[in-house]
Amino acid sequence: MNRASLILLGLIAVVLPVSLLAGRVWIDPAETPNAAIILAELRLPRSLLALVIGAGLGAAGAAMQGYLRNPLADPGLFGIAPSAALGAVASFWFGYQAQPWTLPLLALLGAGGAMALLALIAGRTGGIALFTLAGLMIASLAGTLTSLAISMAPNAFAMSEIVGWLMGALTDRSWRDLWLAAPLTFAGIGLLAFLGRDLDALILGDAAARSLGMDERRVLFLLIGGVGLTVGSGVAVAGIIGFVGLIVPHLVRPLTDRRPSQLVLPSALAGALLVLVADSAVRILPTVTELRLGIALSLIGAPFFLHLLVKMRRGLA
Repeated sequence: MNRASLILLGLIAVVLPVSLLAGRVWIDPAETPNAAIILAELRLPRSLLALVIGAGLGAAGAAMQGYLRNPLADPGLFGIAPSAALGAVASFWFGYQAQPWTLPLLALLGAGGAMALLALIAGRTGGIALFTLAGLMIASLAGTLTSLAISMAPNAFAMSEIVGWLMGALTDRSWRDLWLAAPLTFAGIGLLAFLGRDLDALILGDAAARSLGMDERRVLFLLIGGVGLTVGSGVAVAGIIGFVGLIVPHLVRPLTDRRPSQLVLPSALAGALLVLVADSAVRILPTVTELRLGIALSLIGAPFFLHLLVKMRRGLA
């Protein structure tokens, strides 16, 4: 475990207890009535779910930027998040959202369909360009079908539920959501961490990586599996939460030796910390209704993305 991971673990250990107490009504364990029940059944699963989802998104972003050798790469490029969202939208459209497990299972089916399609299109050659274009095509198709579902929603209530869910939130999430997302996310992070040596080899270029024994197809399938599990499980329980995978590798990279293999775990911890802090902030803000977590992170991520673009332009000038 490197220095960045130790620092981030220490920050999470400090922020997590504060997050449990934070909210419109701050909890005083000594005086708040039913404080133990509120903490155990509401605050703790929500905070742990924020850590799990953030960890998955951070690790996926670091692996994608290493694989594509592009600091602007984001898990959204794969089309897995929009496809998972399309599966969840289908559950609202057909009125299945009240059934236990139906919404997350349909979302996972959507993510699995996108993974299978990516592997079918790009897996034969293992080429990065074909893989990127396939991901963009899937993302575009899933986004279009989601828009179609919204425009043809059977009633105003379904439309409201779909739009609200797509914004991403951890409101009212329970232990059930955590038990669903955590194993899949950790399995995905494990696959991505397993790619470390191959991602390091790719820094030297495709030909050099192949000469060092890298199997392009194996790397591609592991990457699709890892990103699919981490991103798909997060979307299945919380909706679309963007920009985490883009932001955290940039924040963590200066604390490491900049090798992709050394970035996956710290990015997972940084993503967990970022989502936990953002979720605590939306609970504290004095708004009429709770600000959606996906919107809050987009308000942070969009200016950060613009900053990266300006920085790159200056570097090219």
